[in-house]
Amino acid sequence: MASFQKRGRVWQYTISAKPKPIRKSGFRTKKEAQVAAAEVENNLNRGHFTQMESIPFDEYFENWIKLYKTNISKTTMKHYQYSLVTVKRYFDYTPIQKITRQEYQKFINDFGCTRAKETVDKLNSHCRACVKDAVENYIIPFDFTRRVNLTWTVNAKKREEKHLNYEESKKLFNELLNRLNDGLGYYLILLGLSTGFRFGELVGLTRKDFNFEDSTINVDKTWGYLERQEKGFGSTKNEESLRVVKVDKVTMDLFKDLFKSNPPNIHQLVFYSPSSKYCVISNTNANKLLRNILRELEIEPITMHGLRHTHASVLLYRKVSMNYVSERLGHKDVETTWKTYSHILNEMRTEDEQETVSIFERMLV
Repeated sequence: MASFQKRGRVWQYTISAKPKPIRKSGFRTKKEAQVAAAEVENNLNRGHFTQMESIPFDEYFENWIKLYKTNISKTTMKHYQYSLVTVKRYFDYTPIQKITRQEYQKFINDFGCTRAKETVDKLNSHCRACVKDAVENYIIPFDFTRRVNLTWTVNAKKREEKHLNYEESKKLFNELLNRLNDGLGYYLILLGLSTGFRFGELVGLTRKDFNFEDSTINVDKTWGYLERQEKGFGSTKNEESLRVVKVDKVTMDLFKDLFKSNPPNIHQLVFYSPSSKYCVISNTNANKLLRNILRELEIEPITMHGLRHTHASVLLYRKVSMNYVSERLGHKDVETTWKTYSHILNEMRTEDEQETVSIFERMLV
């Protein structure tokens, strides 16, 4: 049976156990202490005893990454390593068993005061997954990341908000068709807009990935275009990124003609550039080209990655299902798509609201 005491401004629970009572303090309310105590008592009743030996949070986090994140890309691993450095810097050698929800909330608050929402969300998702495993392995009695309030700087614009709307996309698409004779870079931008592929996926495409009979493109690899990435062909971001994507006939016919007029290269790469350090059109040059086109069209510039968000936003705007958009983009799960493009759904809410009302108004005989 647990007992609860208020110690200064925080609450503490005490659970009778052998060889000694289990105590934990630092809870903001008595209710929080009761919930945490109930989890511990439930484990004790099932014969599961929480490990009492202290383990620094950063040490547990580092070992967790090594154990569970073995099949992720080099780029994704960089994100986990960034989270690990952040945890080490803040918690130092603090045992994972001693961290409370209140202390974790302060950690998120401090981190978020100078970061964008996307960055804070990524850090929290990494920590949360690690902590959940710690609970399941009986390292700690409760999940101190549960119900955390994410805080971030409102002035940092989210990457996914930097996209073109439907009319701007239409304008860009048609302008690109007029400029294809000016260079391969315009083909790259066109394909980015019409498929939503990641940049590494775009420059990793080879001629054999194009199926002109079915109007599909196969995505099963990437190409290293940055110093921190593996050179040459590499794996996709995740297993879900392995996909075959249907592409509009206009775009496919243009690439069919391109392959006929351009000689193949040693790597069979579609966006091969012999003058580039990485043998493909660089992300910097592609962004510069895109920025110049948009400025000429009097459209606020976005990046090549913004084209990916533009593609998804256009599909959602045209009522394409969230499940298909998630599959087409190669997201790990549909929840990732919901979180990334929730702003589009909010923009569409007024339109949906009006349509809902009109449905019943039209029922009037």
